[in-house]
Amino acid sequence: MPALAEQVIIITGASSGIGEATARWLAKAGARIVLSARRADRLAALAAGLDPTGERVLVVAGDVTSDLDRRRLIEATLKKFGRIDGLVNNAGYATRGPLEIVPVEAMRKNFETNVFALIALTQLVVPVMRAQGSGCIVNIGSVAGRIARPLSSIYDATKHALEAITDGLRGELQPFGIRVALIQPGFILTEFIAAADKASDQYTDHPGPYAPFMAGFRVGYKKLRRVAGVPDDIARLIARALASNQPAPRYSGPLHAKIFLFLKWLLPDRVMDLILRLRR
Repeated sequence: MPALAEQVIIITGASSGIGEATARWLAKAGARIVLSARRADRLAALAAGLDPTGERVLVVAGDVTSDLDRRRLIEATLKKFGRIDGLVNNAGYATRGPLEIVPVEAMRKNFETNVFALIALTQLVVPVMRAQGSGCIVNIGSVAGRIARPLSSIYDATKHALEAITDGLRGELQPFGIRVALIQPGFILTEFIAAADKASDQYTDHPGPYAPFMAGFRVGYKKLRRVAGVPDDIARLIARALASNQPAPRYSGPLHAKIFLFLKWLLPDRVMDLILRLRR
């Protein structure tokens, strides 16, 4: 198992939640960290806490959907550290609401962040890792990448896409010594939830004929909070994947995520539909 010490690892969406927790885990393991997100002030505060000297942590604030910002992130990383050993594709958000109501443009925007920006950044990192003969790419998916839910099909579709992208990429990059893994978080208590609410409130606050079902959706989310995990649950899995010479194709957590994925494998679709059906 390769030591994480001295590895150079880029983390997108690093200003809070899973990204922030991952930065803390990797810094403790001795890795050199590159923090990327839009909120420069949050990144600066995190970096100062991880390494007040600034020698082992680099902040490159930017929007992952911007080609200019993506290229600036890679260039700054190579200028400071000279290599890239890991990429944690964590940036993303959720758009919720009935498929009938959510504008297609809002769907495109969600795919742009969760899928296309991830692909574009990966395209910039792969040549660097191939030249090194090593590297690891960890994509942050979701249990939703296997189990699509009513009123969440747009976000879930982005994570379904990531399942296929990660599987294909794993085979394509294996000959070059580049490892690829997917993390499948379940329900994790982070700012992600509030951000999803804000991004979707215009579609969920007045959902028309879907109002009774949206009420059931909210009740279901409140129930999930009882079993929700914390960002450290996922950061631990990310660190394990990065540190492994042969990472598993998928890592899921916490326990409820494993249970739901097992049920999806075990039960017929009609039964899963009954489990996921939203009621008044």
